[in-house]
Amino acid sequence: MEFSSKLIEKAVNEMSQLPGIGKRTALRLVLHLLKQPKEQTGFLSQALVAMREDIKYCNNCHNISDSVLCEICANQSRNHQIICIVEDIRDVMAIENTGQFRGIYHVLGGKISPIDGVGPSQLNITTLVEKVKSGSVNEIIFALSSTMEGDTTNFYIYKQIADCEIIISTIARGISVGDELEYADEVTLGRSILQRVPFEKSFKNN
Repeated sequence: MEFSSKLIEKAVNEMSQLPGIGKRTALRLVLHLLKQPKEQTGFLSQALVAMREDIKYCNNCHNISDSVLCEICANQSRNHQIICIVEDIRDVMAIENTGQFRGIYHVLGGKISPIDGVGPSQLNITTLVEKVKSGSVNEIIFALSSTMEGDTTNFYIYKQIADCEIIISTIARGISVGDELEYADEVTLGRSILQRVPFEKSFKNN
């Protein structure tokens, strides 16, 4: 792709680094920004810089937050004795959109995947185990995607807390095997939360 401006070329190259954005789409976005008032482009750049510099991670659940505690963990009307374990912020948003869960979350920051070089030590597992062993948790719900990596992560965590006297459940398999949580429709995902099953039953039946 030939560019008449090095500035445009650089902007397109940077934009095309985003997931799902090819060079042609990047060019279309850059030209759109070029047509907007300078103030509008300034607002966008300021928002991105502020997000990158000021974003925090919740001290309790590792969710993305504007402060040391995210809004969910800071909400005293939530049931802090029920923890839903998810991979990342997208899954928190997906479950929250169902309006069916009133506990809190624990964001792992990924899934165990030896092929990708991701081991348990690179995820937020230790803090979860500490919470469970502190005695402040009645139930944990596994809500990772139905993939080999998701099941491996579930089982690893289960082995770490199997001796604790808590309920260990997993979302019902209303979510197709291999599907990511964020792409599930709200009704199906909501039912999967409400109809969760004991975790031991989930892997003994496989």
